Amino acid sequence: MDKAVSAADANRRFSELLRTVKKGGSAIGTSHGKPVAKIMPVVEANGLQRGRAPRFSPGSEQNEL
Repeated sequence: MDKAVSAADANRRFSELLRTVKKGGSAIGTSHGKPVAKIMPVVEANGLQRGRAPRFSPGSEQNEL
């Protein structure tokens, strides 16, 4: 089962969260108690392989789902 983590808590403990995910864990990010995102290893997401992830650019159309 995924661990729920608030946005504020994830922000404060981001390095710890990344270590957990790197070990194969995952978490559900919440905002005001409602789930908004799943944080999981890249390998699980869309069958991607480990390596360099695409860079995030706020406002870029490339980031759209």
